[in-house]
Amino acid sequence: MSLIHLALIGSLGYLAAALLLARSLATEGRAWVGPARLLATAAVATHFAFHGVAIHQAGGLDVHFFAALSEVALVMALLELALAGFNPMRALGLVVFPIAGGALLLDGWLGTPTSTPTAQGWQISLHVVLALFSFAVLSIAALVAAMLAIQERALRNRRLGGIAAWLPALTVTESLLFQLIAAGFALLTLALATGAMFVEDLLAQHLAHKTVFSILAWLVFGALLYGRWRHGWRGERAARLALVGMGVLVIAFLGSKFVLELVLQRVS
Repeated sequence: MSLIHLALIGSLGYLAAALLLARSLATEGRAWVGPARLLATAAVATHFAFHGVAIHQAGGLDVHFFAALSEVALVMALLELALAGFNPMRALGLVVFPIAGGALLLDGWLGTPTSTPTAQGWQISLHVVLALFSFAVLSIAALVAAMLAIQERALRNRRLGGIAAWLPALTVTESLLFQLIAAGFALLTLALATGAMFVEDLLAQHLAHKTVFSILAWLVFGALLYGRWRHGWRGERAARLALVGMGVLVIAFLGSKFVLELVLQRVS
């Protein structure tokens, strides 16, 4: 089966899962949750197969822009499936699954490797995997932060219908947000540490901007965690800082790749 066929099948699975979740939330019932999870699980498996075939065909891992986007979206979908088992976060799938489907389809349609993959030691592979997972975890945290901001505004305006009614209790959302930020911060710390130890020239021309923005994002998330521990930061302040940190990390991780590969047509 070709990559584009796998991408189409996976994308349709993600879309169908999101539609069933929307039906479940709209009818305030759980009858559609099981089928939605089965479809999402099948879509994730297809997503995995897509990247397995891509790596086999290319002879190695090439994290070009569309591949990186798709891999991050895959981890996000996995995290959403895991979170759904412990928290009433069905609404998260309405955003995560379409993102994963769209990223997979883009990679299948437009994702041409920018270079021939070269053999990499386990050290560099570890650094890449940590970077991908930290970005994915903090992306989920940013979505939860957006949900928290919606809930805070709804409570302040006494408008608890619409999207706000689909979300869990405010304390659950806030607790999940800081758990995700703490996990993402730890992974980002390890990614930066392994980059400093294993990348030969971390401040090379194509890496300097990534390094600077990654460190800035690390400082923002670190400040947020410290503020939570020391000063009890919460609510909209926490949500805003989480979104700011994620915005900086997007520039570091994807913005630089977009400019180098798609605008300047250079290998990052």
